[in-house]
Amino acid sequence: MNISIPYGQRQLQVTLNVDVLVLEPKRQTIDPIGMALAAPIGSPPLHELVHSGQSIAIVTSDITRPCPTDAMLPPLMEELAQAGVCDEDVTVVFALGIHRIQTPEERAQLVGPEMALRLRCIDSDPDLVVHVGTTSRGTPIEVFKHVFKADLRIALGSVEPHYFAGYSGGAKALVPGVCSKATIQHNHSMMVQPRACTGVLDGNPVREDIEEGAALIGLDFILNVILDGDHKVVAAAAGHPIEAHRWACRVLDFHRKITVEHPADVVIVSAGGYPKDINLYQAHKALENAAVVVRPGGIIIWVAECSEGLGNATFEEWIVGASGDDILTRIQQDFVLGGHKAAAIARVLKRAKVSLVSALPPELVRACGITPYADLEKALSEALQEMETDPLLAFMPEGAAVIPTVGAK
Repeated sequence: MNISIPYGQRQLQVTLNVDVLVLEPKRQTIDPIGMALAAPIGSPPLHELVHSGQSIAIVTSDITRPCPTDAMLPPLMEELAQAGVCDEDVTVVFALGIHRIQTPEERAQLVGPEMALRLRCIDSDPDLVVHVGTTSRGTPIEVFKHVFKADLRIALGSVEPHYFAGYSGGAKALVPGVCSKATIQHNHSMMVQPRACTGVLDGNPVREDIEEGAALIGLDFILNVILDGDHKVVAAAAGHPIEAHRWACRVLDFHRKITVEHPADVVIVSAGGYPKDINLYQAHKALENAAVVVRPGGIIIWVAECSEGLGNATFEEWIVGASGDDILTRIQQDFVLGGHKAAAIARVLKRAKVSLVSALPPELVRACGITPYADLEKALSEALQEMETDPLLAFMPEGAAVIPTVGAK
């Protein structure tokens, strides 16, 4: 069997001579963004919510997220134009969280050439914030001042599985997307609680805190999409920040939930190519899902180009040269953003051996407790040699895009 696996902005090819389970989302072709805006969920149409002269903040994802902002903005701007909103009253805000600042070229790429000329496009700044309140769980909500000052706030996003917020999308564009480091740190510190996990919304302390915080800021409307493996929109939801998001999550479950009868001995998992594997920090999400499918003591072959390295200075300080047990003890004593990703990887390494096929320096990968490879064929060959006869092999070409479970369907 010949398979292709996403790696950066290209595909790696590998030939398998053993049986393999291929776990990937269902695919279909539709164009639903306009349909979603025409029939919003739990909300009047957008053009009925706004009026001429209002300032509008459209919050959307940065370069590390596969959100098709360029496809979403034109129909959204048509809706706003119906209400008499002028281009000059609209600001597109890229939700950086604590990610790096983007280049002007990256911002233009995200919104498309026409919208780059028409609209003001800025990055959020976690240091330029306004305090608007505190959630019931004690999270201080400090939001980027340009979002706070707007008369109306719209959030764009793509809905995907998220390893501690349940799902991405919805209010997550605001909290933590355009908030301060203090907001992000307190919210993310709840990721260690049992219900802070993939696919869980009700009772998930991180997601509930996100939505409570967004309500304090004031989130008026969302437009969320679901993408297939080719980054094409297969579904969209617009309207109320919670009701529309929940509908999108149910649709995502239909596309992405996959159950296998038995855990695999070897799992080949790709983060899904660029931008999901832009750095190790981002690519980690795929590793979490592979850990669900692999048997204890098995091997995960993690395929992620990591063209921008590890991706976060704090993450690097925590993971390089540290033992997994030390990292896990440290995160319990002192929750630190960036350190939480190191702890998540350390948790996976206690379950399975991890081999990484990447462009990272081998010595850096080894210092993270991971076995480095530059060649997928070699990584697979050596993994199979470690196994007994007839190993069960699983392949996850879009590891961050599925919600796997093991057991009876």
